[in-house]
Amino acid sequence: MSCRILVVDDEKKILAVLKAYLENEGFSVITAYTGLEALEKIAVENPDLVILDLMLPELSGEEVCQQIRKVSALPIIMLTAKTSEVDRIEGLNLGADDYVNKPFSPREVVARVKAVLRRSGPNRCTSSQLSFAAGDLVIDLNGHEVYKQSIAVGLTPTEFKLLSLLAQSPGQVFSRSMLTERLQGYDYDGYDRTIDVHVKNLRKKIETDSQKPIYIITVYGVGYKFGVEADA
Repeated sequence: MSCRILVVDDEKKILAVLKAYLENEGFSVITAYTGLEALEKIAVENPDLVILDLMLPELSGEEVCQQIRKVSALPIIMLTAKTSEVDRIEGLNLGADDYVNKPFSPREVVARVKAVLRRSGPNRCTSSQLSFAAGDLVIDLNGHEVYKQSIAVGLTPTEFKLLSLLAQSPGQVFSRSMLTERLQGYDYDGYDRTIDVHVKNLRKKIETDSQKPIYIITVYGVGYKFGVEADA
């Protein structure tokens, strides 16, 4: 899955130009015209970076930036016609990661996006989907959905949590007590053997043959591990 970029500007021409250039570089682009719409899109779409115009209707870019910074370290590049050094410093003090003046070169904006994402860490755009055995099993970590041979599988919250934990660390052995500790807060009653019941139910749902599992493997005397590496 590509990085998701939210571009916020009330000028449709600017949105169209930036969208075209970013998509040409492989980014997935979401757009918003107002400050309030930007906050709504952030909550729903979970972007990896925001390009934020400062002069917006309903809610200014500065106010949007402040709202974001109250709850998130989401990378922000401010985009504005304000060119003074004071304005630039004010924007950076609000929590922006970079600042681009209008008029701008779309290529420069793309370069700034790539630079900010690099500084934000290697996992900023990691896919939320895990695929195994050439797509036989797909786990959407953000969407809390699982597919077996492209068919949706209904899991309980505990089953999904257990499967996600194992699948994100293929080959790592988890004892029953470790799994119980990691998954408390759901419906565990404190007994290690409760894990066995959930594993049995999971195998029925995700294994082609639950008697010969390839995904959730029993490590006798210890616990369980995930037996398949994720697809490249």
